[in-house]
Amino acid sequence: MLPYFQHFTSPIDGIILPTKFTFPFYYEPDQLCKIAAKELQNYLESQTDFKHNFGLEPLKKGLIIGKMFGVLVVENSKKEIGYIAAVSGKLAETNTHKKFVPPVFNMLTKDSYFLKEEELLNSINNQIEILENDVDYLELKEKLIQETEKAKIDIKEKKNTLKNLKKERDLRRIKAQMELQREEYAAFEEKLSIESLEAKYFFNNVTRYWAHTLKSINCELSIFSNQIDVLKETRKTKSAKLQQYLFNQYQFLNSTKETKNLTELFAKTTDQNPPAGSGECTAPKLLQYAFLHDLKPIAMAEFWWGKSPNTEIRKHKYFYPACQGKCKPILKHMLSGIEMDTNPMLNNPAVGKELEIIFEDDDLLVIHKPAEFLSVPGIHIQDSVYTRIKQQYPKISGPIIVHRLDMSTSGLMVLAKNKKAHKNLQSQFINRTVTKKYVALLDGNIDDNSGEIKLPLRVDLDDRPRQLVCFEHGKSAETKWEVVERKNNTTRIHLFPITGRTHQLRVHASHYLGLNTSIIGDDLYGKKENRLHLHAAFLEFTHPSTKEKISFHKKAEF
Repeated sequence: MLPYFQHFTSPIDGIILPTKFTFPFYYEPDQLCKIAAKELQNYLESQTDFKHNFGLEPLKKGLIIGKMFGVLVVENSKKEIGYIAAVSGKLAETNTHKKFVPPVFNMLTKDSYFLKEEELLNSINNQIEILENDVDYLELKEKLIQETEKAKIDIKEKKNTLKNLKKERDLRRIKAQMELQREEYAAFEEKLSIESLEAKYFFNNVTRYWAHTLKSINCELSIFSNQIDVLKETRKTKSAKLQQYLFNQYQFLNSTKETKNLTELFAKTTDQNPPAGSGECTAPKLLQYAFLHDLKPIAMAEFWWGKSPNTEIRKHKYFYPACQGKCKPILKHMLSGIEMDTNPMLNNPAVGKELEIIFEDDDLLVIHKPAEFLSVPGIHIQDSVYTRIKQQYPKISGPIIVHRLDMSTSGLMVLAKNKKAHKNLQSQFINRTVTKKYVALLDGNIDDNSGEIKLPLRVDLDDRPRQLVCFEHGKSAETKWEVVERKNNTTRIHLFPITGRTHQLRVHASHYLGLNTSIIGDDLYGKKENRLHLHAAFLEFTHPSTKEKISFHKKAEF
């Protein structure tokens, strides 16, 4: 039997095979994928083939690393339906496993070029570390800092003295001009010139002294720094060469056996350089093995196993799409020629939906935006609040959109009908004087009744539009919240965003440092349902013309 091909242990008779392959970047797992994933999860819960700390057992030792696993339902040459499985990256420090297909390129093969070069790079790193921590080198660096500071102070003092002496000579010259005869003044002027030259000579000697002193220290330092620079340049060159070697070794097949490497696949992307870890995700591994062994891909799904990373949101056993940054160029090639499900992001979800006008005057509109309705035109879909309002109010002026709601979020939006109103309203949002209240239904119970979340956010550059919690580069994001009701293992809460970052409420709800409970229907940070149960229910702001506080409320439909 073909290695890694697994027959279903669960009954699958009567299950209709999908007619098109999974669109990997947005999907609802096929029933066969769910069964395969469940069988794989059963294995992970009981296996003794490898030791790895997923963070699911509190007392287990070792670094906690959750992992993405994938299943690919396939048909073999005997027309048998089964599945193959893969894990993202290496697992338990190896790429060789009983249940998981091998990587596209195994850089960890014993005595491989990669390992030899990696060992050499590690040796260079060690040499650099030894030199940079050498006691004499550190003492010289400190001495250079101290002597440089002394030189600055001394030269500054001497320069001030030089200026003061010049001022003094100028005063003496003026006085002499008034008191001395011509011949006496000429002799006096010559004396002043000599004093000036002596002062400048002394100052120049001081600067030369410090230049010599610092040069001497730098010469001693260069014995170390030159070695370090040579090692770093060697490391840079070897690292780039090794990286290019790896890019070329990752050769990806498609259904027609056409191969392309990472360099070729990412040549037309914005950065051109493949992100770290490209080709190590589960989807390329699964498809590569299938094409190598003439297995027909039927359907695919990926799920997370273990504790979530600190930055991105990954829930244990939840299904996730393939990442955009690392996998999109690869899968575009690997899946070429295979009929796939339609990309749902190309379909306009706003068809048949209408905007409800809650309030209108000469300056503004307050509307209710339905769920799955864009605030502004997207890359593929133009239909949006902006385009609808432009059509409905052809004479409206200004940018119109003051703030946005996520496509999946329903609720109240205030729109400006002229530039003056837009500037005023936008200023209120920027200065955080607008009161906003959202209603959300969480997929589980939370213990506390109220609180505040402060988790900075930034975009996930490898998987837009997902957001990451990032304390180093993220923008500040703050949300207050309070529980309204707990019922049937769900929690209804009110959310009060102080800031307005992209996906702020969704991330703050789902992240383990936030509420650690996803909003029901959150297809990015939780589980897909009929809709995202997040609604902008209340808005209060100052009218741009009357300067009166006005408020609006719209009850959630869930």
